Amino acid sequence: MTSTIFDSAKETPHGYRDIRPSELRGRPSDVRIIDVREPPEFLGELGHIPGAELVPLGTVAAVASSWPREEALLVVCRSGGRSARAAQQLHAMGFRRVMNLAGGMMAYVDSGLPIACAR
Repeated sequence: MTSTIFDSAKETPHGYRDIRPSELRGRPSDVRIIDVREPPEFLGELGHIPGAELVPLGTVAAVASSWPREEALLVVCRSGGRSARAAQQLHAMGFRRVMNLAGGMMAYVDSGLPIACAR
């Protein structure tokens, strides 16, 4: 069995896992990236991870209700706080392969990884 990005992520007591930006280098394409910031942040100065879907925190439960529960999800926000809340919420909804980007987009940008739509 091959190891996945989820397998290498750090477990939390809340059911989801934390992952550092450096662990995303060469990430597999089977990870769905969910950005829970508001639209101006998504398109703002920090930009967003290429391929990320914008699902503001207040809409996560409604939007995610139709997603496959076995899907690997990476949840992102500005600093990691909102995405941690969203990750916990998704885990409570039955998603079992949920990851939170520790440090959020601030840490991601600091790591030098590619971004989209930055000003």
